[in-house]
Amino acid sequence: MTDIHLQLEQKRTAARLGGGQRRIDAQHAKGKLTARERIEVLLDPDTFEEWDMFVEHRCTDFGMEAQKIPGDGVVTGYGMINGRLVFVFSQDFTVFGGALSESHAEKICKIMDQAMKVGAPVIGLNDSGGARIQEGVASLGGYAEVFQRNVMASGVIPQISLIMGPCAGGAVYSPAMTDFIFMVKDSSYMFVTGPEVVKTVTHEEVSAEGLGGALTHTTKSGVADRAFENDVEALLMMRRMYNYLPLNNKEKAPVRESLDPRDRLEPSLDTLVPSNPNQPYDMHELILKIVDDGDFFELQPEYAKNILIGFARMDGQSVGLVANQPMVLAGCLDIKSSIKAARFVRFCDAFSIPVITLVDVPGFMPGTSQEFGGIIKHGAKLLYAYAECTSPKVTLITRKAYGGAYDVMSSKHLRGDVNFAWPNAEIAVMGAKGAVEIIFREDKNDPEKLASKEQEYRARFANPFVAGARGFIDDVIQPQETRKRICRSLVMLKDKKIENPWRKHGNIPL
Repeated sequence: MTDIHLQLEQKRTAARLGGGQRRIDAQHAKGKLTARERIEVLLDPDTFEEWDMFVEHRCTDFGMEAQKIPGDGVVTGYGMINGRLVFVFSQDFTVFGGALSESHAEKICKIMDQAMKVGAPVIGLNDSGGARIQEGVASLGGYAEVFQRNVMASGVIPQISLIMGPCAGGAVYSPAMTDFIFMVKDSSYMFVTGPEVVKTVTHEEVSAEGLGGALTHTTKSGVADRAFENDVEALLMMRRMYNYLPLNNKEKAPVRESLDPRDRLEPSLDTLVPSNPNQPYDMHELILKIVDDGDFFELQPEYAKNILIGFARMDGQSVGLVANQPMVLAGCLDIKSSIKAARFVRFCDAFSIPVITLVDVPGFMPGTSQEFGGIIKHGAKLLYAYAECTSPKVTLITRKAYGGAYDVMSSKHLRGDVNFAWPNAEIAVMGAKGAVEIIFREDKNDPEKLASKEQEYRARFANPFVAGARGFIDDVIQPQETRKRICRSLVMLKDKKIENPWRKHGNIPL
């Protein structure tokens, strides 16, 4: 072997070893994989093409010139997930704690630029102590370069972040601008300022896990979409979700043929909705019974549980599902659920994924906390998202669709393509009892008359036929036919084309 070939192998060996065996062992002792091991789990075998293995930092301050490790704390390149192209960067905590330097940022920016050129998603595996302090403003500039690319790539290629260790300070804003964030329980955390700073400034005592751990961000803040038990589970679930996504905004999501018949009837749905209009039922059951093979990839399952979002397939085609959940807060829309669903609808629209909306909503959540918290503007986000959406939209009203919430949930008036209702659906300004108490308030001391008027109002308005008579509902269908009718609608909408007026961008009510 010639000297140059020997030198190449030595450089490759040094790069693969990262911060050295001692630090690799420390990573394993925490139950974490190394940067390269994570890529091996994420990508198809023998498909990873690494770039910039020999990049080193250029810092000469604080003795850094004597500490140079090839790769500089991040592994970058591209490969395949189930035979489909993806770009990936994986931060290496064994090298300077994964801290981001100018060179480190340049490597990330390089693969993001290439991903934009060829139209393929970017997956970031974050495990970093933040900006490399020795480099000062150069590392901060590196973060800003990454942020700019996150914004330019938004809605053009899917961007997904896996937080697999610390992610603090300015570093959190890159994942925050990506489409989905996965975290690992007990080993990953995100916060703008750490526990020590919080204690100094606000005198609150909180652990890193309590302040920004996986459970905090999947149950309280809504920053993360899912939390998994360990690195391997997170990476395998990432592979699963990747199957639902298109490579870019000019391509359609992959079709995966299913043995589940598209015209399958589900008789059990005829009795899903209780006869008592105030009794809850689990909307998960409806979703699992109408999608291909009962396979539903739910997002943010522990946050704003009064609305469900996630991906599934119908007749092999990727769809995004949004559904009110009567089991929680009676399915009311509130601030958190409006934001949760709006962001998901906007993602589906950006990548032309059909949106299936399952409606059972008695209205927006009343109360001072909601009004003071800005429910008007936050609720308008969901309205805006549905109104702007040009992807195929199929809506099914299973029971209640009252007031402004009826309008918001992908109604015909917001350009819903196909709007169905079950026979027991109630489409009205409000429930019969509340309506009668307002209309006949002068008879409030006559309970018999009010009861009679309530029956009259329910018979007149609490059904889908008034809306059907005006064309606001395309058809009233038997519950057992739901899967068949939605699948047929999606086939009809396959080549839908509609464009919004030209504009630089709208001004969504942030």
